[in-house]
Amino acid sequence: MKYVLVTGGVVSGLGKGVTASSIGLLLKACGLRVTSIKIDPYLNTDAGTMSPFEHGEVFVLDDGGEVDLDLGNYERFLDIKLTRDNNITTGKIYQSVIDKERKGDYLGKTVQVVPHITDAIQEWIERVAIVPVDGKEGPADVCVIELGGTIGDIESMPFIEALGQFSYRVGPGNFCLIHVSLVPVLNVVGEQKTKPTQHSVRGLRGLGLTPNILACRSTKALDENVKAKLSQFCHVPAENIITLYDVPNIWHIPLLLRDQKAHEAILKRLDLIGVAREPDLKEWTIRTEVCDMLHNPVRIAMVGKYTGLSDAYLSVLKALLHASVACRRKLIVEWIAADDLEDVTAKEAPDAHKAAWDLLKGADGILVPGGFGDRGVQGKILAAKHAREKDVPFLGICLGMQIAVIEFARSVLGLQDANSTEFDPETKNPCVIFMPEGSKTHMGGTMRLGSRRTYFEFADCKSAKLYGGVSFVDERHRHRYEVNPNMTSQLEDAGLSFVGKDETGHRMEIVELPDHPYFIGVQFHPEFKSRPGKPSALFLGLIAAACGQLEAVLQHYDHVSLVVPKKIVMSNGQSTIKAHQNGNATKLSNGLVNGVYSNGNGVHF
Repeated sequence: MKYVLVTGGVVSGLGKGVTASSIGLLLKACGLRVTSIKIDPYLNTDAGTMSPFEHGEVFVLDDGGEVDLDLGNYERFLDIKLTRDNNITTGKIYQSVIDKERKGDYLGKTVQVVPHITDAIQEWIERVAIVPVDGKEGPADVCVIELGGTIGDIESMPFIEALGQFSYRVGPGNFCLIHVSLVPVLNVVGEQKTKPTQHSVRGLRGLGLTPNILACRSTKALDENVKAKLSQFCHVPAENIITLYDVPNIWHIPLLLRDQKAHEAILKRLDLIGVAREPDLKEWTIRTEVCDMLHNPVRIAMVGKYTGLSDAYLSVLKALLHASVACRRKLIVEWIAADDLEDVTAKEAPDAHKAAWDLLKGADGILVPGGFGDRGVQGKILAAKHAREKDVPFLGICLGMQIAVIEFARSVLGLQDANSTEFDPETKNPCVIFMPEGSKTHMGGTMRLGSRRTYFEFADCKSAKLYGGVSFVDERHRHRYEVNPNMTSQLEDAGLSFVGKDETGHRMEIVELPDHPYFIGVQFHPEFKSRPGKPSALFLGLIAAACGQLEAVLQHYDHVSLVVPKKIVMSNGQSTIKAHQNGNATKLSNGLVNGVYSNGNGVHF
């Protein structure tokens, strides 16, 4: 097994995750099998109980693991399925060591950070690295490890010590260290400054790790004299100093690495020159080029609670991008704070209220993502009502589905006090209830998590058609509340259709309005399995409906695969899309990702 370690210095937020994902993709393009591990030095056992404002979205894996969002990047870039053990945290390591100590596994020894914690880290890495994640038998060729945080952080010291020992133990031909650092440009003088990176590398070497490759973040490509200076003071060959300068979208990063021969430096260090081939990134290059040329917009209103931080909805954004590219549209996300739509905001902040409603009314489609807590719930209900009454394409995910059911019960059934017991435990009309198997005393890992099967009730509903006419689909879940099965008959009699249910037939998974152009709510999170070139079926449906292409998508699907339109001519007169069978998903010959633009309330990618 070969190992590539990615560390970061100077400041956080340099893009270690994207860099690690891009390195993995580049090595995969060289014909190697790749797996990934993310190390998060925080004490939490997992990311499940952390606020999105603290650490971005919680990414959910097939096995129910609640992990760091970087594992979502790994899965999307490499098209793999990771496990909860691919995310190592301080909490997991210490918990495992303490459990062993309580069982007497250390035979009365004094349990210490060195060697017991550091040994546990190394054993965890070696155990997880050999687990196949690409659907093939046998271990991968290369494991890319990302160490979260910044060199010098106190909390990451045990991991750095462990990785230093690990690099010595596996040998130089099996270990390559890539250090991501910052080379800032001061506006006053316009000069690229190398001192922060020099200090970062000095600190790294003082801790027992020597970088083999420097990946330098900067606003523009490094000057040759700057590379020479870094090479001299950091003891890294000039040809191993890579510039990761600002690009229009992150899909340029693997191409930057390839163009600067990063793969050759890695392969040389890992003694893989004769094993690997030249990287084949033709399809990836096409995606990147097409991404930069998209100009016809599709506007999607994202009505949520955490709109001030786009990373809180990172996978949703990526799924929208995958789908918008399949429809050859430039995605424009209109970020709307749900509480700005509420009547109370009209009184307290009328300008914000008007601006939010103007964005909602001008959107081509509306998406209400998952979330927890009662803040903004009434605004989400108003957004669902607007979509239902005005025939605006709508997709509700998890809480978004529950919101759609509550709104329907209030507006159509006349049950004005209809609510979720999450928000009103005493409601007389509980449309959404706490799941019987849930825990009300322990928060971490107690939700309905991971991949679960949904069975379609009707073959001719929009959801079933988008999924390719299959009888069931496996999607990832993360929820404590569900639609009240005792109220479904009443809701269906009024026109709401629960077209997807779990294996028992009592848990509602997919809801549709049959007479609406596109109004779908799902209890699961389809965004977690969307891939570049293989967009999530329901996101594809939303974008297609928003830009007038839904009928074309529904008429040209293949029942064998998830969504396989044979040929769709886009309404903008641009080139056709040809898709190919690929298991249970669409693989577009010219798919791409990124190219999302925001209204200024979120990040501009």
